[in-house]
Amino acid sequence: MNAMIDRLIEKIMEMKNPTVAGLDPKLDYVPEAMKQAAFKEYGETFEGATQAILAFNKELIDALCDIVPAVKPQAAYYEMYGVPGIACMQETIRYAQSKGMYVILDAKRGDIGATSEAYAKAYLGETAIGGQEIPAYGADCMTVNPYLGTDGVKPFTEQCAKHQKGIFVLVKTSNPSSGELQDLKVKGKCIYEHVAELVKGWGSDLIGQYGYSSVGAVVGATYPEQAEALRAQMPHTYFLVPGYGAQGGKAEDVAKSFNPDGLGAIVNASRSIMCAYQKQGGTPGDAARAEAIRMRDDIMGAVNKKSL
Repeated sequence: MNAMIDRLIEKIMEMKNPTVAGLDPKLDYVPEAMKQAAFKEYGETFEGATQAILAFNKELIDALCDIVPAVKPQAAYYEMYGVPGIACMQETIRYAQSKGMYVILDAKRGDIGATSEAYAKAYLGETAIGGQEIPAYGADCMTVNPYLGTDGVKPFTEQCAKHQKGIFVLVKTSNPSSGELQDLKVKGKCIYEHVAELVKGWGSDLIGQYGYSSVGAVVGATYPEQAEALRAQMPHTYFLVPGYGAQGGKAEDVAKSFNPDGLGAIVNASRSIMCAYQKQGGTPGDAARAEAIRMRDDIMGAVNKKSL
């Protein structure tokens, strides 16, 4: 099977870098000169804002594409700029892919079966129009909310199988209040542990050549003990690990999400890369590249130490 996860793993191994750069662009993150250039042409409008964001994104992608295997646009940051924001997200996805980057769309969708099918076709598959089928967004992978259960997730796994795509299902998230629901005990286990078992089942038919499933799990860096336990529980599940950097997760924390083979996880950072120029000076691209290299070396040092 030409599994999504194999393509991601091969990029990670080629670059020796298990990280993903989040593209969660607030207008405040965009350099003033870039904003003013867009406003001069399009006015202080959604169009002006998204043209500035797109230019910012492209500079970051150009600077990172040869050292970072993947980017992760967060849909909400584009949706708040209306229709031009959605167009900006589409163009960001396509531009990153044109530079050889793998795209994980952070949309956290999940609904009743028929609605989930529409989401899955929109983000991962194709939309039927007359006698043809056209990809609306064409992401390589996306995040999925499993709260509605199997019938809300199955349409996504079907698109994974049909189009060699992937998903990361929310299991133990990095936010401070995640435990209000995820840590509740049911039949002697936390809810996130029950979700982990479901994820293993949903991905059992989508195992790639490296022994990992195209149905992955979101496991936050801010809960390293839980991540370590989940790693043991889900040996064939790839983890998307948010929470490193600005949210407080450290390299030794994220290392707990990796297997002894040095694989098994990809770590996200957004603000620390996007806004690096605000602390370091220089251009956004140069500063982002320097921070991405520092992050890679920090994480790989901890992962290699764990594997010894």
